[in-house]
Amino acid sequence: MTTSTYPELYYWLRLAMEPNLPASQARLLLAQFGLPPDIYAQSVGSLSKLLPHTIAAQLKSTTPEFESALQRSLEWASQPDQHIVCLADPHYPASLLETADPPLVLFCKGNLELLASPCLAIVGARSSTQGGEHNAFAFAKHLSTVGWTIVSGLASGIDAAAHEGSLAALNPKASTIAVLGTGIDMVYPARNRQLAHRIAEHGLLISEFPLGTKALPYHFPQRNRVVAGLSAGVLVVEAAIKSGSLITAQYAYELGKEVFAIPGSIHSPLSKGCHRLIRQGAKLVEAGQDIHEELTPRLKQLELYALTEQPSAAAHTLPSVELAPELQHLLDQIGSDACAPDALQQRTQLDTSTLAAQLVELELAGFIYQDNYTGIYHRLG
Repeated sequence: MTTSTYPELYYWLRLAMEPNLPASQARLLLAQFGLPPDIYAQSVGSLSKLLPHTIAAQLKSTTPEFESALQRSLEWASQPDQHIVCLADPHYPASLLETADPPLVLFCKGNLELLASPCLAIVGARSSTQGGEHNAFAFAKHLSTVGWTIVSGLASGIDAAAHEGSLAALNPKASTIAVLGTGIDMVYPARNRQLAHRIAEHGLLISEFPLGTKALPYHFPQRNRVVAGLSAGVLVVEAAIKSGSLITAQYAYELGKEVFAIPGSIHSPLSKGCHRLIRQGAKLVEAGQDIHEELTPRLKQLELYALTEQPSAAAHTLPSVELAPELQHLLDQIGSDACAPDALQQRTQLDTSTLAAQLVELELAGFIYQDNYTGIYHRLG
């Protein structure tokens, strides 16, 4: 079940699934107007300041087919252990927010709590060797045993072996996450259907693609960026020079994350990608413990940073301070939901400088905080 309310989730889904609306433009709308319900409340004229007029007009209308697809998604999310996690959902992985283009929604099936666990990606060749699959299984099993959730792409070969190794660790707090390049109701390749079923039971399946989306070549680089974004580091087990695994490693480099590689025979084409990564600075590893020892101190630093960076509304105690009437009025306008500065300006009719000054006062007093990524204000307590 999703944690978002029905109207809110409807508009998040609608924004994510709008035809001809690139994710970059959707994020621009979020930054300008706030949450999706606020976006859809705008006039075509307001939307046209940021979008081509035809797309702005499209956002103000819908079709029976589009509405049917939205309703199917909402019905899917009403089933046990099936969730749609939107960008503003507390379950949305914080690590994905650090990426340049986080998915607006994630379709999830299984144990949602794994999104908050320490994750490591294990990726590699589809046409892998028996030795490569053995290494992927062994590394994944050891790392899950010591507390790492293993993220991979449910492909044949190395990906499947990594998922299997993680499941074999039998650690419910650190299982495996499979990121799909299809809709979550589709499994590619078909031979991994049973594996996907076991992952849904004991781990987590996720996809940014709408239900019914089939496997297309350009989906897999998109999937790879989510694999890298979820993870504290990426291990490449086997890879040829031209390999999707190297794309995942490149995403990890761009995000400032660690890349690890297992060396192999100088005569094997499936070692050449790993050897190139090692020459470029990836850490050579021979056992899962090498990765655990490398990443654990960094993970602790990130956890401490996160604790000081984003206040927790649930655990926050409001200060016992009597606010000035104008500040109390602004706090009331923010309400219990998140609110963007532009939406607040429309509600309060304050000029920009006055609004900014009052928001700073409320933030310093401990009544609100501003999300570093979206710029949206949240009320504490």
